[in-house]
Amino acid sequence: MAELKKGARITGGERNKLAGDLKRRYSSGSSIRELAGETGRSYGFVHRMLSEAGVQLRGRGGATRGKKP
Repeated sequence: MAELKKGARITGGERNKLAGDLKRRYSSGSSIRELAGETGRSYGFVHRMLSEAGVQLRGRGGATRGKKP
């Protein structure tokens, strides 16, 4: 995932593509913080993009990696 120019507006097709990429990565187990770091955007921006994309956000503590039922 390419780092975005800090503070640059992301609109239209570019925004839709980014939302799709973030959704795919988040669904594969990446955290919002990881995605924010990789894109150079804030946690809030990534959180908002995922919400707009209809993603069911995980609770605090992240994915169930390593957790026992």
